[in-house]
Amino acid sequence: MMIKALPTDSRLHRFLQVISWPALMIICIGMTAYGFEVGAPMLYFNFAYLFLFVALFVLEALLPFEKEWQKPDGQNFACIMHTLSSKGTVQLLLLFGGTIGLLEILKPISEPVSYGLWPRSWPLVLQVILGVYVAEFMLYWAHRWSHLVPFFWRFHAVHHSVVKLWVINTGRFHFLDSFWKIIMGMGILLALGAPLEIIQWISAITAFFGVLTHCNVDMKAGPLSYVFNTPELHRWHHSKKLSEGNRNYCENVILWDQVFGTYINPRDRRPPANIGITDYMPPKFWQQIAWPFLTNSMKKKIYPDFKPKAFATEKNLARVKAQTQTQTSA
Repeated sequence: MMIKALPTDSRLHRFLQVISWPALMIICIGMTAYGFEVGAPMLYFNFAYLFLFVALFVLEALLPFEKEWQKPDGQNFACIMHTLSSKGTVQLLLLFGGTIGLLEILKPISEPVSYGLWPRSWPLVLQVILGVYVAEFMLYWAHRWSHLVPFFWRFHAVHHSVVKLWVINTGRFHFLDSFWKIIMGMGILLALGAPLEIIQWISAITAFFGVLTHCNVDMKAGPLSYVFNTPELHRWHHSKKLSEGNRNYCENVILWDQVFGTYINPRDRRPPANIGITDYMPPKFWQQIAWPFLTNSMKKKIYPDFKPKAFATEKNLARVKAQTQTQTSA
């Protein structure tokens, strides 16, 4: 039995729009906190992650943000394989364990030792909040460089090649793209001497935000979008227009986009439904994994009509536009 979408003018629709994002995040954080309390953080993170996935799957049918994104795109297998490969062997074995599962396995040999600058005497909640903002600083720059540096973009383009957003393509990342971000985000915490529990918390929070920001649910986060990375913000990041797509780089909290001038949240229009990249991306998983490593001649063997494009930047596009306008006026 298919789930029918709620009428957009119904009270239930409007209520779910407003309550969905904070309620789901609070429930997931609460389940994870209970897991830490009873000494089973990995298990309860798995429960929370599975709950979130199922809840969003239902909400995507009830409250679709974009009905066009409900149509098949033929990329389900590739997205699932990217999720498994980008999360590594542990994710493949534990399904939803991810980084938390790996850290839990390593816990007996990595009990916290007091070193570095990390304020271990602070209450846990304050340490987690600090960890989110510290890790976010490095995640922001790793993500921004992935858009501005051609070498990094060739891997990150796999993620942006999706033509719709929904829960299945949350983990669609080239495994080297994910590895690079994990090194940047978690490396700074390790260097500062953050205890294992903080790293586990940041891993869980980042996982929850990742699923929420890629869902096809019509959520209205309101003022929360000035603090957190919400679905409303992240949809702009997937725009084909660089003036919109090269914005909102933060993963969890949006502070660094505001500090460095890359925050965007227009209120007078919706994010575009026509998302993706202007370059070609092959449809098969193994081709997408290999694509960043191939020369143009190799790419033409896979896709005979392939035509390489120069790496586009906002400055280059602005220069071309100015030249075109000058020639037209002349």
